[in-house]
Amino acid sequence: MKTFQLKGSLRNELGKKATKAERTSDNVPCVLYGGAANVHFTCTSSDLRKLIYSPEVFVVDLEIDGKKCKSIMKDLQFHPVNDRVLHIDFLELHDNKPVTVEIPVKLTGLAEGVKAGGKLALEIRKLKVKGLYTNIPEQIVIDVTSLGLGKSIQVGNVSVENLEILNAKNAVVAQVKLTRAARGAAAAAAAKK
Repeated sequence: MKTFQLKGSLRNELGKKATKAERTSDNVPCVLYGGAANVHFTCTSSDLRKLIYSPEVFVVDLEIDGKKCKSIMKDLQFHPVNDRVLHIDFLELHDNKPVTVEIPVKLTGLAEGVKAGGKLALEIRKLKVKGLYTNIPEQIVIDVTSLGLGKSIQVGNVSVENLEILNAKNAVVAQVKLTRAARGAAAAAAAKK
């Protein structure tokens, strides 16, 4: 996984009034869970931009007033009207504790069903996995070369080394859908026989 450097400063004041004051000064209130005690801190919204608006999952090297730790972004809240970031939850990472994250799925290869006139559809863009953060890849790569027309790959068919996939086993990750042209060609071929 890629790493992201982030600096924050501890919050002394907690509550609605202090939080609103932080947001007006272009800071985002954050909380770090998973350690001995929860740590409340703030980061500037400009520092968080590349972390938030990215499809990738990062290990965040967090530095709060000189103290460093590894964490991962766990939850994110946006304002319902203007889409500003309201709050972020971070989870502290430990070498021996498994963590649950969503990893992007990438399809490779040209499916046989696409050659036959079908359309490849990625149904699940991210898979939820559980494992040690050192074993989590940047993305889950699935080869679709042997996928035929009307066929699909389910979560149960996908395996990632040293990780447990938590999605439903019968959920469809990718499939080759029949298009009108492919149906017409199949009907014409059947009529000739």
